[in-house]
Amino acid sequence: MAESDDPLVGGPVPPFELQNQYGETVSTRGRGEGRYFVVFYPFAFSRVCTAELAALERLRPRLEEAGVGLLAVSVDHKFALRAYAAEQGIGFDLLADFWPHGAVARAFGCFDDVQGRALRSTFLVSHGTVVHHFRSDVGTARREQDYLDAVEQFPA
Repeated sequence: MAESDDPLVGGPVPPFELQNQYGETVSTRGRGEGRYFVVFYPFAFSRVCTAELAALERLRPRLEEAGVGLLAVSVDHKFALRAYAAEQGIGFDLLADFWPHGAVARAFGCFDDVQGRALRSTFLVSHGTVVHHFRSDVGTARREQDYLDAVEQFPA
């Protein structure tokens, strides 16, 4: 579902700095001219998240060809994310919003305080600005086509 009235759309991407599955620091700094998706998902190793991230791995070559990167964010610990990425063959950054728990998801307005998880929300960032947002219910995977449509609708 597209979110045209999202308060983040049209504004600067909330700055963050998180560790990926290899313990490397990944940040919004230095990505100024780039385009990338920030993909929030509830938990690694869950059925719907596994299907979604596998779909993103299949889409990754097409997105990279279009000059669009992927940053997937969950509240899982980096060590769990490393095992998960290795098991699933995921080649893009899985970022650990582990501590302070869900701080980045909160900054993007997609943290579930009751369940302690990120909600299923995707933000397309271009030149440091959030240009598009779409989401789905926690139990429903986002459509691959939504990513492709966003890339086409918001060219570099």
